[in-house]
Amino acid sequence: MSVADTVKILIVEDEVLIAEYVKELLEDDGFTNTKLAHDRDEAMMFFRSFCPEVILMDININGRDMGIELAAQKNPGADVIFLTAQNDLATMQKALATNPQSYLTKPVRKTDLMAAIQLVLQKRKDRFLNIKDGYGIIKIAQEDILYIKADNVYLDIHTSKKTYTIRQTLEKFMLELDPSLFGKTHRSYVVNRAAVTRVSSKAIYINSLEIPLSRNFSTNF
Repeated sequence: MSVADTVKILIVEDEVLIAEYVKELLEDDGFTNTKLAHDRDEAMMFFRSFCPEVILMDININGRDMGIELAAQKNPGADVIFLTAQNDLATMQKALATNPQSYLTKPVRKTDLMAAIQLVLQKRKDRFLNIKDGYGIIKIAQEDILYIKADNVYLDIHTSKKTYTIRQTLEKFMLELDPSLFGKTHRSYVVNRAAVTRVSSKAIYINSLEIPLSRNFSTNF
């Protein structure tokens, strides 16, 4: 199964013909896991039930700039690509303030749409890790990882919600991590720098949790 088959895309567009056209463009390139929302209420429902990974959001759905307000209420982890028939600077600045991944003008061209989608997917690939959990594979955002502890060929990956244990060496796993975000504190520990609340000469702290800090790795923090 390809990435295109699995990625969840929500098209939020009140003009039915445009929404269907965009959906067809996506399906022609293999993006078949798509949903359509034609108003705010439908979009909110799909944010909760479908949990899209990519949202193609009409800026003026059901009213001027309503899509910008709606984007602020999206499900966590979703990336937004705005669609608009407008080119005025004020609208663009307001939309960009919500940190969308891209901004496409109507009529939507297939080459522009696919380029925007592929850019989002590449960025998502860089931000997420695939972790085996039981018999399935789940995606974990790198920023959600607090620290990783190695025990021989097993790793305990600690997030704020759950700990995942996988069979892999720490050295190999670190190749998948963003080096600007993670650093070793000890031969058996890797820590998310953004989660660190205090550093001493022999330990780093994530709130009340103490993690050893070896002299060899002290420059990482």
